Amino acid sequence: MPDPLKIDKPPGYAAGIPGVVRALRHVAAEAGLLRGAKALLVLNQKGGIDCMSCAWPEPDGDRRTAEFCESGAKALAWEAVTRQLDEHFFARHSVEDLAGRSDYWLGQQGRLSHPMVLREGSSHYEPLSWQQAFDMISRELNALATPDEAIFYTSGRTSNEAAFLWQLCARMFGTNNMPDCSNMCHESSGTALSETIGIGKGTVTLDDFTKAQVIVILGQNPGTNHPRMLTTLEHAKQAGAKIIAVNPLVEPGLVRFKDPQEFSGIAGHGIALSDLYLQVRINGDVALLKAIAKELLAADAIDRDFIREKTHGWDAFAADLANENFDDLAAQSGISREQIREAAAMLASADRVIACWAMGLTQHKNAVATIQEIVNVLLMRGSLGKPGAGVCPVRGHSNVQGDRTMGIWERPPDAFLDKLAEVFHFDPPRRHGFDTVASIQAMHAGIAKVFLALGGNFVSASPDTEFTAAALRATRLTVQISTKLNRAHLVTGKQALILPCLGRSETDRRKSGLQFVTTENSMGVVQTSQGTLEPGSDELLSEPAIVCGIAKAALASRGNTVDWSALADDYDGIREFIAACIPGCAGYNEKVRRPGGFYLPNAPREGDFENTPARRATFTVHPLPDHNLNPGELVMMTIRSHDQFNTTVYGLDDVYRGIRSGRRVVFMNSADIAARGLHSGDLVDLTSHWRGEERTVRGFSVVPFSIPPSNCATYFPEANPLVPVDSVADKSNTPTSKYVVITVRKTS
Repeated sequence: MPDPLKIDKPPGYAAGIPGVVRALRHVAAEAGLLRGAKALLVLNQKGGIDCMSCAWPEPDGDRRTAEFCESGAKALAWEAVTRQLDEHFFARHSVEDLAGRSDYWLGQQGRLSHPMVLREGSSHYEPLSWQQAFDMISRELNALATPDEAIFYTSGRTSNEAAFLWQLCARMFGTNNMPDCSNMCHESSGTALSETIGIGKGTVTLDDFTKAQVIVILGQNPGTNHPRMLTTLEHAKQAGAKIIAVNPLVEPGLVRFKDPQEFSGIAGHGIALSDLYLQVRINGDVALLKAIAKELLAADAIDRDFIREKTHGWDAFAADLANENFDDLAAQSGISREQIREAAAMLASADRVIACWAMGLTQHKNAVATIQEIVNVLLMRGSLGKPGAGVCPVRGHSNVQGDRTMGIWERPPDAFLDKLAEVFHFDPPRRHGFDTVASIQAMHAGIAKVFLALGGNFVSASPDTEFTAAALRATRLTVQISTKLNRAHLVTGKQALILPCLGRSETDRRKSGLQFVTTENSMGVVQTSQGTLEPGSDELLSEPAIVCGIAKAALASRGNTVDWSALADDYDGIREFIAACIPGCAGYNEKVRRPGGFYLPNAPREGDFENTPARRATFTVHPLPDHNLNPGELVMMTIRSHDQFNTTVYGLDDVYRGIRSGRRVVFMNSADIAARGLHSGDLVDLTSHWRGEERTVRGFSVVPFSIPPSNCATYFPEANPLVPVDSVADKSNTPTSKYVVITVRKTS
């Protein structure tokens, strides 16, 4: 039994020696110090293991001996654990028994070691051979009435090689049903940026941060989610940059950083990061950005030459600003006029501005509009297409950006499909497929009948948990390619398969020799990743080998033109196909072998916006969102704890928010707590309200926190049942996990 929940005062900084101690404690407990140290020494090093945690890039030049953070060390320890889950474990535990355990408990049991099957009507998983698993998948896929009854999901942990093969397998089978992590995180970023600057990615490099004059960080908590970014911000501050933090919660990682590899981080106070902290209301960002833009326009702090030569839509944008009332903008944002003017003055004095953001912006109904308002402000200052300036959507998973580059998308462009047709001699499907939300709805309606997941924990990552669970249970077969046990293995179709795969930290030996894979980070750098640890089980296969096994079996009767066995034995063959099909990847095998890899082309980084509809960088106009709440209602957003990466829970503490031994908590403004007659530590039930529907989760502890009034925050996946499946962002269809209207009632 865990210790009772304890609420402490949050620290005023991130990292430091305590972070090192926590990281090493995890590594020692899970992987053992010797085994763990062997992997840590090559983690994020050139030619070593690309971290399986976040996608923050490494320096192009020399790298520090310890080029990893606490989050990365925990991710490595979680994967490199020596405990195994074999057939005896599953014989002892029924699916019902396991389903009653916590996500944390499931993850602590060890590595999956053998292919397992849950047969229809059975209560326990049992072992089967790899070929039996591949044949079972083939039978179910080929029994479908149409290929569009199958769904091929992809996690951001997947390598470029596995992702390319996965999309090829799905399209040769006949469907574009390819939901992925992007649908739930940065789809809004890709949509917003493609329309306005012509690429769905960021435009900056790591080196740009030391050249920036102002860095704006919106809706992002780097101290917990991307800790290595703190070192980059430290270097930017030392080079003279100012930092503006925009976040509803006061997060220590945005306030002060103690670098454990610097003397000041060990014996001193570290470095103050934010020069200005704007504690915006949840989804008050559009109002804030418009208010800043209005101040810039009033001060004539705009780059008229850049606007005239490089942009489109200025007149309509300026007219819209003129019609906005400043007091209304300030009120909706929750930021005072004085702070807005201070932010505008900082931006007015700089023409090299970088804007960073994460899911605090992307998971709102108006997420695309919010990100395009960021672009508007940067365009006003001419802060795109030059060193030290640009947009930086910070990806949450290590290769989610690479998945999209490799063709994992339910709406592929015709040029890409034409190239597949040319290289592989088949007619790819042209009809757009299902994204994540559409896939859930299709399974729930009985339209989709087979669900295959290349990594991830779909049940815990998705919105509307009960609806998603019912959707998966309605299928004929669910297949999970995984390293460790998670909730998705216990919410299954009539039949289910668990296919255990190698982790990035493990050596991958095939007939042709030792293999490596490649990934793409948040800044478009493609690099190698090669494990150093012995595999946790002799039965494990790599993700590319598993995909090849599925494809070989499933496509045997469909005019298959690919030698899948050859690709499974030598990944250079996969990369040759990537070079032939993916723009910017010519000479892929040669370029990825260069120390540090290579950058993919990025025209907006060079000031070229030809790929936009207007063939120029585009100003856009957006209305203010409607934030009318009924009496007693709050706006809730879901967040991660410090002992968590995405749906993986490493522990039950959130040291940066003062939480010990608990996850079912709700962070509330003190005035909102008092208004409801509640006190710190009280147990409450949370009920979301959406189109006359109610969803409730029970037994959450009240925690007073520095958050704007009428706002609150909870951890996911515990609060995911409150997120309606059909509450989504305009254009991107991303679930609105950062804006859920709820009421709070004391648990009876």
